[in-house]
Amino acid sequence: MTGLGVDGKIRCFGGQVGKEFYAHYHDHEWGVPLHDDQRLFEMLVLEGAQAGLSWETVLKKRDGYRQAFHDFDPHKVARMTDENLEALRDNPDIIRNRLKIYAARRNAHVFLDIQKEQGTFDAYLWGFVEGKPVINHWKKFEDVPATTAISDALSKDLKKRGMTFVGSTIMYAFMQATGMVNDHMVTCWRYGG
Repeated sequence: MTGLGVDGKIRCFGGQVGKEFYAHYHDHEWGVPLHDDQRLFEMLVLEGAQAGLSWETVLKKRDGYRQAFHDFDPHKVARMTDENLEALRDNPDIIRNRLKIYAARRNAHVFLDIQKEQGTFDAYLWGFVEGKPVINHWKKFEDVPATTAISDALSKDLKKRGMTFVGSTIMYAFMQATGMVNDHMVTCWRYGG
């Protein structure tokens, strides 16, 4: 929801007192085109972990995820054993859902397969938007869709390859987070920036 932040800037989210970390994420990451494969893998794991929860909850646990999942190095995550993953179920610094924890390893394997096939995950991913962000012009957050034809196609392809926690709604949020889609409100100070 757009609002005036404590610093006088209008944001899509995160401007309230006590939510400075959320404002920082909004200002410096959300909607900014991301092309680094390791960071893309991070966002893939985090967006999957977010399913059914708030993004704010996940952001608060981001450092815990970085520690638990080897700074999101997909090679290291792919080599994690069942014992490693089970131990994470006792880690209060991450979301301890067993299916989400195991999905990180499964998705790392598929991620690495895509890298081998396409050269980079970035090349694969950005092919869905022809290499450039989709720029929207929303006036209110309620107008932003939960899914699009592109997120449907991306989700379908990733599922076919064997990934989990990559439904169309999760993939649209991932696209927003990685700048494949720019959904900043037209009133937001980051709109067009």
